[in-house]
Amino acid sequence: MAKTLLLEQALELIQDGDHIVAGMAASEGRAFFESLHTIAPRITSVSIDNCLPLAPYPFIVDEAYTSKFAINSWFFSGDLRKAYQRGNVQFIPNHLHFAGVKRAYHKTPDVFVGNATPPDKHGFVSLSLSNVYEKFMIEKAKTVILEINPKLPRTLGDLELHIDDIDYVVEVNYDIPELPETIPNEKDEAIGKLIASYIQNGDCLQLGIGGIPNAVALALTDKKDLGVHTEMLTTGFMKLYQSGAISNKKKTLHKGKMVAAFALGNRALYDFIDDNPAVMILDGNYVNDPMIIAQNDHQVSINTTIEIDLTGQCCSESIGPVQFSGTGGQTDTAVGAQRAKGGRSFIALYSTAMVKNPLTGEREEISKIVPMLKQGAAVTLSRNDVDYVVTEYGVAHLRGLSVRERSEALIQIAHPKFQASLRQEAMQLGYLG
Repeated sequence: MAKTLLLEQALELIQDGDHIVAGMAASEGRAFFESLHTIAPRITSVSIDNCLPLAPYPFIVDEAYTSKFAINSWFFSGDLRKAYQRGNVQFIPNHLHFAGVKRAYHKTPDVFVGNATPPDKHGFVSLSLSNVYEKFMIEKAKTVILEINPKLPRTLGDLELHIDDIDYVVEVNYDIPELPETIPNEKDEAIGKLIASYIQNGDCLQLGIGGIPNAVALALTDKKDLGVHTEMLTTGFMKLYQSGAISNKKKTLHKGKMVAAFALGNRALYDFIDDNPAVMILDGNYVNDPMIIAQNDHQVSINTTIEIDLTGQCCSESIGPVQFSGTGGQTDTAVGAQRAKGGRSFIALYSTAMVKNPLTGEREEISKIVPMLKQGAAVTLSRNDVDYVVTEYGVAHLRGLSVRERSEALIQIAHPKFQASLRQEAMQLGYLG
């Protein structure tokens, strides 16, 4: 009881110049951050590190607070993308397994704010939906504030924390943010079926979010004894488990367990992982370490990208120099999977996108397979680390190919209307003879 504060009292703990680290996604302290802007009159500047915030918090979206709150993020949400142009939002380049570790090398938190389940009879809370960097940062923080929410699922793994190790708690009862399921479209389904044709019984999977990963999951329901070692546990994984496709019996690391660093999905997923011994939420520095991932025989990573050039460089996080999302675990999982015995990595994308022409203002179709990435684009996955590339037009296997061979393979899976121009530009660049 001595640790329990009202929200207003928790906010009073924040001092001018403090550095706050927020829990990731659904693990952020939602009540705290919804009211953080109220301290603006008494501070000059407070900095916040976050990752995929899920609500339009005033300290992020309201221009009135631009000078008071400096925001650094490991992965942008839509609200951060909009606020990015104002100058007080910055991206922290990272591979997810090193996100917390390398940030702490530079700067440790004065305050950590996240959420957790109520304590059990032994006095332990569960950090519930994320352990990407949360427990690590809690150990580094001078002050730890956790919102105790009975609506959170109690997950198992290494994210339990004793109440004695928490400085303050705020009792809350808000609904946990959910990630609506993206219904796969025709292109998603085509890509999903192509990737699924390469998945064998007993493979160990990593999937991301969106229409393409959801389509892959839907196409795998006839498989047997699949395993899960993934950065993010999604509703798609739950459905595959319930269909009988996932058993985790063939895994060579954590046999019998679905392993993830965080979970984000719908309420059904949260109910599924609640007190479920088949699910382990482990430290992201461990889960996403390529050397750990590689210990899963037949590990398969499936990720998406924004654009890919003819040498195989993938930009999955920016549009030119403008940050759009983040590196996340794409490199971690792609490299780890290829180091595994029988492992494979897939990068998926639509062959084209509709974008606004800056001169005419009209939307026009462009190829997402390009001769060169846009000026200033971030290379999320090096061409040295690309394996399979998939569009709705086919699969290009780039492992071991020369630049000339890669160019030919990627042009073959580009949209037919752009293949001739891509070939011509590849010749001008010297990629093709």
